[in-house]
Order: sequence, then C-alpha cells, then structure tokens
Amino acid sequence: MFKGLILPAFAIVGLLSAMSAISSDEVTKPSDLDATMHVEQLVLGSGCFWGAEKRYEALNGVLDAESGYADGHGFKPTYRNITKLSRRFDEDNYAEVVQVTFNSNIISAKELLQNYYESHDPTQKNRQGNDVGTQYRSIILTTSDEQASIAKAVTSEYQQLLTKAGYGAIATQIKPLERFYSAEEYHQNYLEKNPNGYCPDHSTGVVFSQDEKQQLDNTALLTGKQIVILDSRDYCPYCEKFKAAVANDYKGTIPMTFRHADQLNGLTIKSATWATPTILFLEDGVEVYSRQGYMDAELFYKALGAFKLGDSEAYKVAFNAKTDSPYCKEYAIFKNTPDGIFIDKLSGEPLFDTRDRFNSGTGWLSFTHPVKDSVTQHEDNSWGMQRIELKSKSTGIHLGHLFPGEGPKGQDRYCINATVLEFVARDEINRSDDV
Repeated sequence: MFKGLILPAFAIVGLLSAMSAISSDEVTKPSDLDATMHVEQLVLGSGCFWGAEKRYEALNGVLDAESGYADGHGFKPTYRNITKLSRRFDEDNYAEVVQVTFNSNIISAKELLQNYYESHDPTQKNRQGNDVGTQYRSIILTTSDEQASIAKAVTSEYQQLLTKAGYGAIATQIKPLERFYSAEEYHQNYLEKNPNGYCPDHSTGVVFSQDEKQQLDNTALLTGKQIVILDSRDYCPYCEKFKAAVANDYKGTIPMTFRHADQLNGLTIKSATWATPTILFLEDGVEVYSRQGYMDAELFYKALGAFKLGDSEAYKVAFNAKTDSPYCKEYAIFKNTPDGIFIDKLSGEPLFDTRDRFNSGTGWLSFTHPVKDSVTQHEDNSWGMQRIELKSKSTGIHLGHLFPGEGPKGQDRYCINATVLEFVARDEINRSDDV
C-alpha cells in the first residue's frame, strides 16, 4: 500500500485518517483532502477482480487497490449473491470491480486507463475468457467529469488500435460511480493468500505504444525440444515466483524461452494460453504437453524429466531411485572423459568434477566428493540395508549413494549413476565464461 509516494509522517497520518473515515462497505467520491494530495479514485471492472487487484497494486503511483462490487441494483452485493446462476445474465447484477486509489502526479488517469484496456479484452460483453456472466462485464466508473472525458478519449484511441488489429467494437461501459461495496475479506489480496496458482491473462496483445508490440522470430523454437513459458505483460506474482524458484537458475540443455500469448506465431499450441505462467513443452514447434499455473522446482523438474527422458532407465533412476547396471554404456563413456564437469541432466547445475573421479572397480562412477553445495544426503533403509542416498540439490533427482571411507586413502566414495549426468569439458566452460 502507498507505493511510489514519499510523504512526511504528518501527511501519511492525515491521508490514512481521511481514508479510514470512509465506510468499509461503501465509498463515494474522494474527500477534499484527497484532492489536495492529488489522490484520485477510479473503479474498474475487467472480469475476475483477483488478478486485476494485484496488477494495479504493482503500478508505480497506485496507493491502494481494493476488490469489490458496483453498478448493480435490487439486492445486497455479496459474492454469493452475484454469482447465483439466476443472475448470470441479469442486467441489474453487480460487476466485480477494483477500486484503484492513485496519486495522479505519478500515474495519470490516462495512463491507468491505458493499462486497464491493455490488461483484458474489452470487446467481449459480459465475459472474460471462460468467465461468463454480467458480473464479469468491462466497465469504467469515474469519480469526476474530467475522468469521464479522459475515459472516452482513451476508449476511442484504443478502438482504432483494436480495429486495425482485427478486433470488434469495445463493449466497455463508462459511467459515473454511484456506490462501491468492498468485497469480503477473503477476496482482498487473494493472490497472496493463494500462492500456488496462475494469473488470468485475457489481454488482446494490442498496446498503445506499438514499440511494445513485438512479433518475435520463433524460428529457433521450431527445432528439437523446447520449453516456452507464457509470461504476463502486467505484473503476475505467480510468474515472478516461478522465475525466482526455477527459471532464474535454470541451466539445462533444453532451451527455455519466455513469450507472451500473442507471440506464439509459427508454433502449434493446443492448450489455452490465457493463464500465466503456462509452461509449454514443445518438440519441433508442436506442443507435447503443458501445465497452467505456478510450478515449484520439484514439480517442474519431474515434468521436464518426463519430457526429456521419456520411459528410459535415466527417468527410473532419477525419479524412482533405481540403479544403473554396473558397467553400463553411459559409465563406459564417462569413466575416461577429458577434464571437465558432470552436470545434472535436467537443471544443468554442476555436480561432480573429473579431478575428483577415481576408478573404484565397481562399475559405477566414483568421486571423492561433489561440487560444493550441489547434493543433499538422505537416510535410505531400502533392501534391508542402511545407506546414505544422494540427491541433486537443484532438482531432487536420485544420484546414487555415499559410502564413507571407501575411497582412496580412506576418503569417501560417492557412487553415482551415470545415466542422470551430462558432461561438459572444462575448455567449453572456459569459452562460455569468456563470451
């Protein structure tokens, strides 16, 4: 709350006092104090209010965004009441809206309304994507005559852009705000309370600044296995969470590329593309399968494992804790490689160094120790034995076992399955670092 605005303490107290004086279930026009502080309010409806609330809060200059109901008549506005099947096409139904309080010195009403239009499809009447009903209508509720004029001008400008892009007429209603009713507490900051989901993205991809509209060259995505992540043009907390938990550290050999839903030209996508993030697994430009919504590292790498490894021994070793056959073909390849690093087959993270490799005579790759902080140890009592299981820290896949004191000169022996590794020569790593 109150992002993008630096005020002295006495001003913040005054602003909070003025806002708290407004009824919790009914808001009319901003107070005189708000006006002197350049504080304005717009009430905007663009479908489900959960994702919209979070997107507005992320804009610099927005002081607060609150989910609620407006522009209805004849009954008490509650979520239960507006979503009744009997009111699905009721013209007197309330709309799901977000009351946006903003500092017009930082973000103007025009800029806010441009963001509003770019974030949904205003040509759909009483729906956004799979959400159908009058409560999902596109609507702008203004709190001043000046805002009404700006809203009409922005709408006219956006209509020209939409028409040029092949879209129909804008169905957005523009009205003066009569009353705003705050939604129930569990709807406020909904995405923070439900951290493992997705943000609905019903945008057309048509933007006011055409420099932002990029039809990217997807030629590189038409060959081999590819991972494409559908990202949002607006702030999407689930997208940012996925980047922090997975994408920012990903070094795997299957390329990972981010795209917006309107930048998939040339690709054969079977799934709906209105949720962000959506993780698409492609082969030769054709979707193999996808997953809507946030995925943590464990779930992502299991999906990637199925995509990259298929029904193979490597998959069974990685995810079912199986063991390579001694002297398998991968072991025969990896036991005498040049100087280099063995990496996790899925994440690309370094696991073992050839300089720590030795021939144990067992038929499995053996090392005196792993790359620092790359593996985790777990108790393993399977097969009637007490052993120490080794897993990759980055992906959680099974690597092998630790046998204390069984290495050269009493050192430990890290006994590792070759099928879950890939090898990178050190000179290749050095060349990559130099680029």
